[in-house]
Amino acid sequence: MATDLIRYDLLVQEALRSVVRKVLSDTARTGLIGEHHFNIAFKTQAPGVVVPAAIKSRFPEEMSIILQHEFWDLVVTQEAFEVSLNFSRKPERLTVPFDAITGFTDPSVPFGFKLEPRQTEEKKSESTLSRSRAPVARPQPAPSPPPAKAAPPQPPGERLAARPDATDKPALPGGPAKVVSIDAFRKK
Repeated sequence: MATDLIRYDLLVQEALRSVVRKVLSDTARTGLIGEHHFNIAFKTQAPGVVVPAAIKSRFPEEMSIILQHEFWDLVVTQEAFEVSLNFSRKPERLTVPFDAITGFTDPSVPFGFKLEPRQTEEKKSESTLSRSRAPVARPQPAPSPPPAKAAPPQPPGERLAARPDATDKPALPGGPAKVVSIDAFRKK
């Protein structure tokens, strides 16, 4: 198999991050439209993430937030978004870089995808150094899972609380995806 020198996996990840940036920018400008709402999962320890210490201690690795009924002051920049949410009926301000996002769903449609957190420059140089010492086969990117299903209804006071089940990964129906040659579809 040929080596992917173009790095299509990284190009797709960047395109999906720009989808999140565009959707959140539009929402910041006009508010949510129709029944649309968003579940956003992210790494709490990623560089640039600002989460209150009490929340970070509850979710030390990853957490998920829901932008639906009660969120305020959504601000979107090229690199991150900021939003105020209620946690245990107390308003808190979060800052989440797009590089820290691991999942995005809009259960009303349904639409969703998983992302790999982008490596920092320090981690990139470490992995480059370790690759130069010993040859390592690059794993192929895993197929994208189907869109996540809507979360079960929650009491109104708990809708914006972080969900501890955010790290659950849905199983692919029928096992892993298969690559089929286009020749299989051509008439002989």
